[in-house]
Amino acid sequence: MTEKTQAMRALEGKKIAYAVLTYSADTRDAEEVALLIGLPPNEVFKTLVVMPPEPGKKPMLVMIPADKHLNLKQLAAASGAKKLKMATQREAEQLTGLQVGGISAVALLNKGFAVFIDRAAKAVPSVCISAGKRGLQIRLATADLIKLTNARVVDMTAEE
Repeated sequence: MTEKTQAMRALEGKKIAYAVLTYSADTRDAEEVALLIGLPPNEVFKTLVVMPPEPGKKPMLVMIPADKHLNLKQLAAASGAKKLKMATQREAEQLTGLQVGGISAVALLNKGFAVFIDRAAKAVPSVCISAGKRGLQIRLATADLIKLTNARVVDMTAEE
């Protein structure tokens, strides 16, 4: 049995069903993770940390399919920001307290992050996201994820 992460405890607290999938914690590429857990890349979502230009504003947690790239201009337009930039690995880990490859919007509930999810999520009944620790993914209903994280659904990706 794997140890419970903050994300798993949050889901259990809200009585939301989920499944845990494990893979090698050395793997950090979302498309490789999808292969290892046997799911199509459009059902495995990576969580990116995006910084607003204004100092003191909370960064955003952005969930996109493993096989897509974030379009910062589209996200800026959708979020009303003038300009956005990706957090560095160091910034992402300092801001979230989680390792890159293990950043999870569900593990960071009530931490003040604005959460966005790509519209592609609406095309699949369930998605797989990080459980808040490298090597662990949680699969849950897309609608539950959006409701729980209060994610704004926006178009913000380009093909690989």
